Amino acid sequence: MKQSNDWEVALRVIDKIEKAGYEAVIVGGAVRDHLLARKIHDVDVATNALPMEIKNIFRNTVDVGIQHGTVIVLDEGCPIEVTTYRTDGTYTDFRRPEEVTFVRDLPKDLERRDFTINAMAYTKDGEIIDLFGGKEDLNNGIIRAVGDANSRFREDALRMLRAVRFAAQLGFSIEESTMNAIQKDSDLIEFIAKERIHMELSKMWVAEYVYLGIKALVESNLALYLPGNFAEHLEAWKPFQAKEPEVGWAYLCLLNRKEMEDIIEFYRYSNKEKSFAKKVIHAYDRFLNRWDEYDYFSNDLTILETAYDFAVWQGKDVPFSKDHIAKVKKLLPIQTMDDFALNGHLLIQWSGKRGGPWVKEALDKALYAVLTGQVKNDEKQLKEWFHNEFIHER
Repeated sequence: MKQSNDWEVALRVIDKIEKAGYEAVIVGGAVRDHLLARKIHDVDVATNALPMEIKNIFRNTVDVGIQHGTVIVLDEGCPIEVTTYRTDGTYTDFRRPEEVTFVRDLPKDLERRDFTINAMAYTKDGEIIDLFGGKEDLNNGIIRAVGDANSRFREDALRMLRAVRFAAQLGFSIEESTMNAIQKDSDLIEFIAKERIHMELSKMWVAEYVYLGIKALVESNLALYLPGNFAEHLEAWKPFQAKEPEVGWAYLCLLNRKEMEDIIEFYRYSNKEKSFAKKVIHAYDRFLNRWDEYDYFSNDLTILETAYDFAVWQGKDVPFSKDHIAKVKKLLPIQTMDDFALNGHLLIQWSGKRGGPWVKEALDKALYAVLTGQVKNDEKQLKEWFHNEFIHER
């Protein structure tokens, strides 16, 4: 597999660290995805050099979490996070350690990580350092906690939801003792900030095996503490597939119409996600009664196609194929309100009357007449329509 630019940059960073007399390796998800031949996103480097030693090696660095050992190196063209090997102190809030201790040996650093598949390291020479059976678990499609599972989850309870998310992304199963530990400590998810939960589920909505993730969410008992009635709606998630997270957030609202506002509030929807969900659900409702020209005009193509997908996933009657939507929308006489040849000033001028609610009524009716082909989008013809149809009818 061709490596990403970040991977090559990370190897150059490692080379400079080693030439300065220290050791450094690529760690975490990048190693996992490298072994799975998946697209690699963030590439992180771990080292036995202390933060100030890293800053002395490189000219261009940014302190982003230096108290936890992390420095961003910019020397090689793109940012690479370099973190000193460390062990974590006592966890008192199931979220973060009270303190961290920098160490000089890699095994101590790897043993504090969440899952075996994320606890491997890659050297500049291509050696995989695997102390906890991560490669075997990758080959067997298993998500297993490093060491004692309950200890890992009581350190950071979000790790339980991360296990579910990895199940959705990789199509893996959660190893039995790891699943038992999640079931036992599932209530600890209530200590986790809603924003962090939102982030994990956003990643799950665009995963390849979302249904497996929802199934694991139910089996792990985490669903008992998260709004969404996941157990009740489990089968409804089987056909779900999305490229953008807002589709998942909108589908969650569709499946939980009565609790929609509570769900939006609990999961801290962004304004964009909230607006998208409400527009798609409105378009979905309209679709069940058959869209008219105004529906095609007033909704973005993404909204219409998502509403169509929702209808398919819900087993509703769909009288046309999905590509029909773009064709119909493209054939509309106008595409946006900027194309509309009529405005309120013209109506007031033509009527000689003061403005009022009648102006919006006339604009709406004129727009519908243009969209349905009753009148052309031409100022002269719209003026005739206004006098002969709108004024006459009133």
